[in-house]
Amino acid sequence: MLTITTANVNGIRAAFRKGMEEWLTATAPDVVAMQEVRATDEIVADLLGEGWHVVHQACDIKGRAGVAIASRLPLTAVRVGLGNGEPEVPVDTGRWVEADVETADGVSVTVVSAYIHSGTAGTPKMDEKYAYLEKVTARMRELAAAGGHAVVTGDLNIAHREVDIKNWKGNLKSAGFLPQERAYLDLWFDELGFVDLGRRFGGEGPGPYTWWSNRGQAFDNDAGWRIDYQLATPALAQAAQSVAIGRAASYDTRWSDHAPVTVSYSV
Repeated sequence: MLTITTANVNGIRAAFRKGMEEWLTATAPDVVAMQEVRATDEIVADLLGEGWHVVHQACDIKGRAGVAIASRLPLTAVRVGLGNGEPEVPVDTGRWVEADVETADGVSVTVVSAYIHSGTAGTPKMDEKYAYLEKVTARMRELAAAGGHAVVTGDLNIAHREVDIKNWKGNLKSAGFLPQERAYLDLWFDELGFVDLGRRFGGEGPGPYTWWSNRGQAFDNDAGWRIDYQLATPALAQAAQSVAIGRAASYDTRWSDHAPVTVSYSV
């Protein structure tokens, strides 16, 4: 089995202080894709300790974004960013890394850790988000055309359907649930063939959710959003055996405002 976890850590230093290290030890994933790392290469390596192969892109804007992949298995190649050889604008950095992971049986699996902008409806931030979603779509089209084992993981900051957000009626005009955003996921699934493993194994919903606002009693009332994904190419999706949403037992035992999503693959 190859076990891959994706988690928006909401700051890796804070996550480790709150129990992420103990969670990693207990869960023992082979690969961990992280978003909102908000740290330097040196801090990430020091916190994870020995035995991990790590690729990391920090954001050019200090204290924001940052994505990383840590693997217990060898990495045969890494690719950072979506600049296609050109410098990325600061707001687009710390949002996309890829690693080709080699399993014990010699199978290559491309793992992506992605953190898409949250955006704010009706502002230039939404323009930035849509421009980045175009870049993401272009790269996912390439991954789909390659026909191999690939999985795009991460905090995509889009709830796909009504069953993916508790208060969908109250968020019809909110970033993260706008029709234009959701249409990108339709394209990835219907045209490019990526498989949403969280929904495939989570049933018809509602939920299971992966993020809860810190406002009010959102976590206690399970008033969440499903915005953290593992999207697999058809070849890899066929090998998926289980999906686990690591929702904490209580608000005060969380090490992030997101729940990790862990998938086991028979490759």
